[in-house]
Amino acid sequence: MFKAESGSLRFSSATATDAASGQQSADRTNGRGTALGDIGFVGLGRMGTAMAKNLAAARQVIACVRRPEQMGTLLALGLKPTTNLADLFDCEVVISMLPDDEAVREVALGRQGRKGLAAGLRPGAIHLSMSTISTAAASQLASAHARCGQGYVAAPVFGNPDAAKTRQLFIVAAGAPTDVERCQPLLDQLGQRTFAVGDDPAHANLIKLMGNMLTATALEMLGETVALMRKRGLDPARFVELMTSTMFGGRVHRIYGERIVAQDYVAGFALPLVLKDVHLALAEAESAAVPMPSVNVVKDRLMTGIACGYAKLDWTALGLIAAEEAGAPVAQCAAP
Repeated sequence: MFKAESGSLRFSSATATDAASGQQSADRTNGRGTALGDIGFVGLGRMGTAMAKNLAAARQVIACVRRPEQMGTLLALGLKPTTNLADLFDCEVVISMLPDDEAVREVALGRQGRKGLAAGLRPGAIHLSMSTISTAAASQLASAHARCGQGYVAAPVFGNPDAAKTRQLFIVAAGAPTDVERCQPLLDQLGQRTFAVGDDPAHANLIKLMGNMLTATALEMLGETVALMRKRGLDPARFVELMTSTMFGGRVHRIYGERIVAQDYVAGFALPLVLKDVHLALAEAESAAVPMPSVNVVKDRLMTGIACGYAKLDWTALGLIAAEEAGAPVAQCAAP
């Protein structure tokens, strides 16, 4: 159904001149003084910063941030920081790694008289959206860029900030095949494997949301079973080792099972962002008349955790919530 692709390490220019005359020198500039082939990046959180740094090893990356105090840190990482989105308008590709629909819409469509990427990018440029957003937002943005003669590729990722640092992300990409092909060398610099899932960008976002729901429900069950083992006085580490050595040897059960046993809740994917994805997934389910009772359980658990003051913790804190509700022993340093 889906195919995994790996492109060459070279990124081709979209301009007709380059197609006719071959690769131009890397320092060629246009009217605004930006080198053709530069990459723009919006969304410099922990994930985005790690991804932008990896790209900067091979080409100039113009990183747009809201807060000027971030610029020194980004400069030290080899990026070219700016607080002006218009500085990205001459880039061949602009990557967004933002938290939600509203943030991506603001960057792509503009706000309060300020141009967004759709109005500002050159025809032929590509918006490579790597955020986890709704299918409705993905379709809206794809249409907006198409009206302006630009490409739009959805490429959400599976992985945490540590995986981003080591280029171990799994990427789900969808868009016009020629646009995905042009972006492939960048995706190769960011992840270990890219899955091309068709020409409708919304499909990549739907797959990402459902993948996150599989993980979230697995974490809930890991939390519940570990809580029972701990309350009965058994070693939860031995239990997880047995399970992951037999019937549940996947990455989610192995990696997160060990973290839940260790009561490691340091945020890679904080609870409010997980809850945002749960709401998006349930909206997709409702629109398709598909019940998802397990996901509703996770939603309630996440809301409980946030209400208890755990908003800054990782989604492994589903194990903390389960332990507390079960009256199982909890390490003193586990909860803030």
